[in-house]
Amino acid sequence: MSRTVTVGVDDSPESRAAAEWAAREALLRSLPLKIVYVSEPTPRFVARTPLLDPGTYRQWAEQVTSECADGIRLRHPGIEVSTEQLTGTPADLLCEAAGFADLLVLGSRALGRLEGFMVGSVSLGVVARAERPVVLVRAGEQAADEHKNDPAGIPSAAAPFRPVVLGLDIDQADDTLLEFAFDAAARREASLRVVHAWPEPPTSFYRFAGDADLYDSLGRGQAALLGKVLRPWRQKFPDVEVMEASRCGSAAQVLVNDSRDASLVVVGRRIRTRTFGARIGHVAHSALHHIAAPVAIVAHS
Repeated sequence: MSRTVTVGVDDSPESRAAAEWAAREALLRSLPLKIVYVSEPTPRFVARTPLLDPGTYRQWAEQVTSECADGIRLRHPGIEVSTEQLTGTPADLLCEAAGFADLLVLGSRALGRLEGFMVGSVSLGVVARAERPVVLVRAGEQAADEHKNDPAGIPSAAAPFRPVVLGLDIDQADDTLLEFAFDAAARREASLRVVHAWPEPPTSFYRFAGDADLYDSLGRGQAALLGKVLRPWRQKFPDVEVMEASRCGSAAQVLVNDSRDASLVVVGRRIRTRTFGARIGHVAHSALHHIAAPVAIVAHS
């Protein structure tokens, strides 16, 4: 099987940002980039517009795909780029494409600082079902956004990368998730901030005497457990600077707060085969809607 970074595109701003991010990631991984455009058999806007026939739509889709590939070849001359146009249900075909890739990249539209981000039904469907890592990139994402400011305080893609942030449940610390996060940090020569949240003790609702001591004891215990989980990975990736953040509170909110300066955020998703359908989990859902940085959802058993 040929290894690639694959990106699903259309003509939207978030799709263009995703394609650029995917190209940079392909260079980091020394892999070819595959651009995939999925056409619906009868697109909704074609059905509503009699003057736009399916043949014209296919030509337009070919043009979008070709222009995207040509632009990436121009801006990233060291990358091998291929394209593929498919017809069918977008979520189904993108999930299938993800199965043949190291990772799949899709776009996520920004709504604003307060509202967060809008993740389309196709992207959510792919994230919930794909068994390979899926990265969602917001519209407007620029290369410099992933890097620290230069010595003059100016955003620059030539400056070091911002931290990679991993949201980790130490009760479900899967090797696939940890491997992805450590590898991403190593390729970027960036630090890795591992964020773990633990719930408030029941006594916090009643403010009993000795709560401070209880918090302190729980905090030390949770930090020790996090350190134990990360110890073998520190040994496997000795060049990666690891920052451990074990905090009391909502896992989703703690991760969002600790990801404000991230270059990439990594969260896990359990692969579920139950009949009531796939889910991505509330922490991953919150990350996709409220974190500005690209978010990688890594499926694991």
